[in-house]
Amino acid sequence: MSDPTRPKGPRIIAVVNQKGGVGKTTTTINLGAALAEIGFNVLLVDLDPQGNATTGLGVEKDGKHLTTYDLLLDEAPIQDVVQKTDTDNLWLAPATTDLSSADIELVANEKRSHLLHDALRQHAIDRYDFDYVLIDCPPSLSLLTVNAMVAANSVLVPLQAEFYALEGLSQLLISVREIRQVANPDLRIEGVVLTMFDSRNNLSGQVADDARKNMGELVFETVIPRNVRLSEAPSFALPVLEYDTNSKGSRAYRSLARELAALHGHNLAQEGKTNG
Repeated sequence: MSDPTRPKGPRIIAVVNQKGGVGKTTTTINLGAALAEIGFNVLLVDLDPQGNATTGLGVEKDGKHLTTYDLLLDEAPIQDVVQKTDTDNLWLAPATTDLSSADIELVANEKRSHLLHDALRQHAIDRYDFDYVLIDCPPSLSLLTVNAMVAANSVLVPLQAEFYALEGLSQLLISVREIRQVANPDLRIEGVVLTMFDSRNNLSGQVADDARKNMGELVFETVIPRNVRLSEAPSFALPVLEYDTNSKGSRAYRSLARELAALHGHNLAQEGKTNG
């Protein structure tokens, strides 16, 4: 039973695509950084054993801090896992390769699908006053991804503008429907964001047209272009907004952040939130 005296929790969004290389981690990091730049308090939860969101934000995997493995498997207090990043208003629950064994270890746990749900609703999270929690999921429909979708209010799908993209999307939507039926009836599709879009390529335009025809308003107006700066930023352990603030990639993620915020009724001008 929910506690009516508790403050309203953050919007929890699972960034999901079972296919790798579609810009999932890039979107999690840079959308999070763009929301933080506007002035929202944002937590990124790295649930991918590769830990790319962790290294992409310059957090060393030095074993000095607890990780999402501890959060799930040992039910660690959220305050022992969450770390401040060098980006204002942006926090991280990091991951290491320890998470790669989590699927096997979770099988025997009766609460295996709800561990992240419970972890992100600990009373201790209230002190951070997060507006958004973005979960970077592994590129598979594993127990970790199921945990993310059970914990989340909604699913954000990065969709690479390439052949067969919509085929993979239909499989994911079936999984979302199944999660609704058995574990999280309120789960909804936050939206589909087209990534790696090349305006010079007819195929990109065709995929975009097909996505909008099939998904309608669920497809964000903002598209994320192919951009060298987006590819380079992780090697400097920076969001692209800090690596090259005027790049096409930076502008696109700022646009996506504002579009997302508007969906949730945020009047940025009225709230005094700007691009900083």
